[in-house]
Order: sequence, then C-alpha cells, then structure tokens
Amino acid sequence: MLDFLASVGRVFIGFLSASGRLAIFTLTALSHCFRPPFYFRLIGRQMIDIGYYSLPVVGLTAIFTGMVLALQTNTGFSRFGAASATATVVVLSVTRELGPVIAALMVAGRIGAAIAAEIGTMRVTDQIDALSTLSTNPYKYLIVPRIIAGLVTLPILVLVADIIGVFGGYIVSTYKLGFNPATYLHNTANNLTSIDVFSGLIKAGAFGFLIALMGCYHGFHSKGGAQGVGAATTYAVVSASVMILLFDYLLTSVLF
Repeated sequence: MLDFLASVGRVFIGFLSASGRLAIFTLTALSHCFRPPFYFRLIGRQMIDIGYYSLPVVGLTAIFTGMVLALQTNTGFSRFGAASATATVVVLSVTRELGPVIAALMVAGRIGAAIAAEIGTMRVTDQIDALSTLSTNPYKYLIVPRIIAGLVTLPILVLVADIIGVFGGYIVSTYKLGFNPATYLHNTANNLTSIDVFSGLIKAGAFGFLIALMGCYHGFHSKGGAQGVGAATTYAVVSASVMILLFDYLLTSVLF
C-alpha cells in the first residue's frame, strides 16, 4: 500500500514540476515578446514556414472535410425531411469548429514537430549555449519569432481553410446532391454571422500560440542526443494536439 501511494505521489509531484517548468517558460517567452530587440527577418521567415508552406496540406484537408460534411449532413437530415439545412450546417460547422481544429491539428503535426526537432538539435549540439556566449538571448532569437509567427499566421490559414471547406461543401451539394446553386449560396450567406467567423479566428490564434509554444518548450528542454530529440518531437506533437482539443472546448464554452 505504501509503495502504491509513493508511486502516485511521484507521478503527482512530477506533474506539478512539469507544469511549473511550462508556466515559467511561457511567462518568460511572453515577456520577451513585448521587449526589444525584435528580429523581424526571423519572424518573417517563420511566418513563411508556418503559414505559406502549410497551405497545401491545410487546403486539401479543408476541402475534403467540407465535402464529407455535406454528404453526411444531407444523408442524416434527409431522414427527417430537413435536407435544406445542409448549407447552414456545413458553413457553421466549418467556421466554428472543423476549420480551426483540423487546420491546427495539421499544422501541429507538420510545424510542431519541425520546431521541436530544430531547437532540440540546437540544444543537444550546444548551439543554444553558443548563442548565449555570443550575447544573443535564445528566447529572443529562437522562441519569440516562432510564437509571434504562429499567433499571426494560423488565423490566416484558418480563414483560407474556412473558404475552401465551404467551397467543398458547395461542390458536393450542387453537383452530386442536386441543390440549386443560388439557393445554396443564399442559405449560406443568410445563416453566417460575424461571430461565427471571428470565434474560429480567435480559436486559431490560441491554437497557433499553443503549437509554437509546445514545439519550442519540448525542443528547448530536450536532452540525450538523437534519442532525446526524437522524444521531444513526439511530445511536442502529442501535447500540442491535446492542448488544441482542450482549449477548443474551453473557448467554445466561453464564446457561445
């Protein structure tokens, strides 16, 4: 019994210790986001890496999500004679939930892993210590550009994903399910409000911050050579994905 309680205590203490390290890292990174100097060239480079190069995978995911959503919605609603609500369900589902969440999960898999691997490699090869030796703040040079880029570019990606996802639903609904194009567009425009779009963009900003933060945190604290970098990459993707789903619920409960 004592051994069991000791093991539970070790797990709990380890959880508290990890939470404290993450909180200190987050506060330190945020404090540096508002203090000069700012490396605008690095921020721009990270915005291209996170935003522009993620467009293909986000776009493909969004269009097929919208197409599948239209098919499933029409199939279910047809049983109750409410197939005309397909356009409303597609546009609200994409802008409020599926666009931000699926785009964030795709970016987390692509960018979160890349950030953790890059910074983790710099950690185990002592390049971060070399930056400090050269009087360059590692937070300013490595962490802040990625956090700002994630915070700025993910809402743009989600806005593009919303448009593509709704377009995918429109294609399936008009060419496969027989909806009138003008009626479908009319229902889409009439049932979409600004809060639906802005709530998704607010979520996207939070998700972009979490993706960059988890990648930077696990990469910055990696150790143990190549094996440690691999573990940091895995932890970054998994933790970012879990945090995205958790904060999606929290933000939804606050916004609606």
